[in-house]
Amino acid sequence: MAKGYNKLAKEIIEHVGGENNVEQLQHCVTRLRFYLKDESKADTEYLKNLAGIVTVIEASGQYQIVIGNEVGKVYEAILNIANVNNEPTEPSNHGGDNKRKPLDKFIDLISGIFQPFIVVLSATGMIKGIVALLGVFGLNETNSGFYAVLNAVGDGFFQFLPVVIALTAAKKLPNEHLFSFSYCICFSLSFFK
Repeated sequence: MAKGYNKLAKEIIEHVGGENNVEQLQHCVTRLRFYLKDESKADTEYLKNLAGIVTVIEASGQYQIVIGNEVGKVYEAILNIANVNNEPTEPSNHGGDNKRKPLDKFIDLISGIFQPFIVVLSATGMIKGIVALLGVFGLNETNSGFYAVLNAVGDGFFQFLPVVIALTAAKKLPNEHLFSFSYCICFSLSFFK
């Protein structure tokens, strides 16, 4: 699947200073997010002019390469050809981490927690919007099975949203996954309310 992107992946790894310069690699919807050990080793101008790359941004202690919609395929190609850390945790020895402002660290934390499920959260919000519109037209759980199913789907995600947040936060923070999960389940159960 990512075979067509191997050349671009090799060029990116080579011009960010090699795989030994990459402390961590993540991606979002359109960008590769590198934490580099030494940003001075990266050839930003070369990468900006490389076909397949929209631009390069250095912000918040991250070296971001904007790819566009194909970012997932380029990310997979990089993981296939290079030995880089792709675990979603805070880089511990990141050279520029001490230079990061507290607000940048906070924004990185919040985006790292919510980014994995933002698409599902958006879809669930749209489902709840459709349920509200159906309610305006007189449908409810007693006279429409379709309404009841959509309402259950929408409420189901929001019911377990604290658990999802606990799991993604446990990945982002130095925390035990099982502890976060069980702690959150205890407080999410309705009989504790």
